[in-house]
Amino acid sequence: MESSCLRLHLQPHHLLFPTTTTIAPRLNYLHPSPSLLRLSSSSSSSSSSSSSRNPSQHLLLLLPLRSSPDSRVLVSSDSDLAPIPPSQRTLTALDMASLWVGMVVGVPSYYLAGSLVDLGMSWWQGVATVVAANLIVLVPLVLTAVPGAALGVPFPVLARAAFGLRGAHVPALLRALVGCGWFGIESWIGGRAVFLLLPPSLKSSPAALAPVSWLGTSPLQFSCFLLFWLAQLAVVLRGMRGVRELEKYSAPVLILLTSSLLCWAYLRAGGFGRMLSTPPRLTRSQFWAVFFPSLTANVSFWATVALNIPDFSRFARSQADQIVGQAGLPVFMGLFTFAGLAITSSTEVIFGRVISDPIQLLGRIGGGLPTTLVAIFGISLATITTNIAANVVAPANALVNLSPRRFTFARGALVTALLGIAFQPWRLLSSSESFVYTWLLGYSALMGPIGGIILADYYLVNRMDLDVAALYSENPRGPYYYWNGFNAAALAALVAGILPIVPGFCAMWEFCRTRGKHSLWPTTTHGL
Repeated sequence: MESSCLRLHLQPHHLLFPTTTTIAPRLNYLHPSPSLLRLSSSSSSSSSSSSSRNPSQHLLLLLPLRSSPDSRVLVSSDSDLAPIPPSQRTLTALDMASLWVGMVVGVPSYYLAGSLVDLGMSWWQGVATVVAANLIVLVPLVLTAVPGAALGVPFPVLARAAFGLRGAHVPALLRALVGCGWFGIESWIGGRAVFLLLPPSLKSSPAALAPVSWLGTSPLQFSCFLLFWLAQLAVVLRGMRGVRELEKYSAPVLILLTSSLLCWAYLRAGGFGRMLSTPPRLTRSQFWAVFFPSLTANVSFWATVALNIPDFSRFARSQADQIVGQAGLPVFMGLFTFAGLAITSSTEVIFGRVISDPIQLLGRIGGGLPTTLVAIFGISLATITTNIAANVVAPANALVNLSPRRFTFARGALVTALLGIAFQPWRLLSSSESFVYTWLLGYSALMGPIGGIILADYYLVNRMDLDVAALYSENPRGPYYYWNGFNAAALAALVAGILPIVPGFCAMWEFCRTRGKHSLWPTTTHGL
């Protein structure tokens, strides 16, 4: 019996809200049988003796393994989707906050408040709209992170409880497609930073800048894009550990560089120009007509990350760490969007015209090569930290979930990066701004029904009590097998949640198509 089972020794309180304890479970791989995995709490000799004195501290779970054709385990013990044991959940509140700083500080966030001011809001109305949207998204963000921190499972595995063992591929792949699209666009933005480092003679060469018809861009620009693309691969191929280290150590650097740029703009312009004194251009009725679409668009800005946040919270040390660490999101977004708005406003005084593109601005800053190198390093780091955390982790895990035998996290990340090239972001950005905003941000808004179904299933249907073992077993009698691995009720609810959005989505698409860049969506790539 034991040779065909997965034995899990877990402390009951670790199955939900893990707290600091002297007994830390860890993985012990035993090899008398290839189908046996023992997860015990013998992290040390003292903890082992302690557990023997108090056997009630452990919970024994037996999972049928591959010896039974009807009871196949979906992932191996060393899979990137396997539950994280409490001893390896080490992310503190500061680490979670650093993760969000790394994602917030980037080119898309830089534009948010400024785009709202372009629509007629005052500076404080624009910043307040961004903060209000992030306060709203913080609620599902924290609620979805709870099961990840409690059970140590990633988003695709958590989705199995609601959608079924096979039905979970639907929300996971839908989330992955958005990530692949954004990965390509962010990589193209990073390639523009590489372009600034090139010698002026090369950047002005007609031969190097001449577009190739079948490629859709110039060889020089495509080469810069590939260089930045390869730089990101160096991080993602190290797996989740590389991602976590990058986000942790880059946060203070990004804060320092953003503060330095803000101070430079203030001193050079003698203040923030007319930004603080410009009144709103909208009447009360006009303001509300702009506010609600803008609020929705800003909520959708982090909707995709709010969906797959268990991919990160599964590493959190405790629920308190993940909640406190993420509580700073509205503050980070408010401060950074204010910085972007203030710096953009100061450029009118410094250069005689408004420069809303931060990459173009960095190319205009004086100080010689050292200053240029620091500036390019900052914009590259900001783009990489946002792109990898927000746009690589979810697609990579979705591919591992789709085929655990063929994919690891690194292989999934490589496929994500290749799909980012296949999306041809240079064509998306050159064809129509409105297409990018409507498709990508509108598509992100469609993630709402998926999040609602997962939250309703976890909190209302299952009452925060999931069978972790059953999430990894294809036993037809398991609670999450439903009908042939699909929960028809969840899929029907997903369709019902999406259909009401479609008319408004199509109307917004038509509005953006006819109005061009004067879209109600936040302009995240203005000036590209």
